[in-house]
Amino acid sequence: MGRLEGKVAVITGGNSGVGAATAKLFAREGAKVVITARREAPLEAVAAEIREAGGEVLPVATDISRRGDADKLVARAVETYGKLDIFVNNAGVLEEGLKPIDRFLDEDLDRIVEINEKGTMFCMRAASAEMAKTGYGSIVNVASIAGVMGCGGAAYVASKAAVIGVTRHTALRFAGTNIRCNAVCPGTIVTPMVAGMKDSPLDPDMMGQMAKHSDLRVQPCMPEDVANILLFLASDESRAITGQALCTDFGGTL
Repeated sequence: MGRLEGKVAVITGGNSGVGAATAKLFAREGAKVVITARREAPLEAVAAEIREAGGEVLPVATDISRRGDADKLVARAVETYGKLDIFVNNAGVLEEGLKPIDRFLDEDLDRIVEINEKGTMFCMRAASAEMAKTGYGSIVNVASIAGVMGCGGAAYVASKAAVIGVTRHTALRFAGTNIRCNAVCPGTIVTPMVAGMKDSPLDPDMMGQMAKHSDLRVQPCMPEDVANILLFLASDESRAITGQALCTDFGGTL
């Protein structure tokens, strides 16, 4: 306990799944947490749980894909708590069907890139600019094993590979300072978003190819598994680590 005592952390996609688990864990470890997502009601529900457990939390409804919203989010966090130490980019969306490169839809690509790639970059720009004022900070991006191995729909893979690339860019940009940037690349996570996927639209060719390069018998990650790794990368325990993309899939893609 107390691994984030005195720290201020912003967590996007904090309304459910990995984001909610991370917010609760960070609060238990002493951080003041700002949670954000587009829908206000689920955010308030998570905030109520954190407060009931004795944590401090500020829910802020935000659409990270909208230009300017990330700046307002960071400004609100600093206005409320006086600084920004940690930013976890967790918000993201999947496309339906795991469509491969020869079958992806333009509308899927636009929606996924707007949130997964551009939204994450908007947040990184705002967070890193604020951290540069104090000379301290840890940015942790939730990417995906898809961005490393190519196992997923083309649009989703492209967006997560971009997150890994900009993670390394940001680490290089701030190397030698106390501002770090890392990524976590989970395999399948048991979350409401994944549970809501339907089997019928799944592309059989893509599923067959993915099965050749992964062990489907290996257990999936739970949100808490990912939250624990995010905690380590957010904390000063990992102060020597930057520019890394950690695959966390129980070895399913080895």
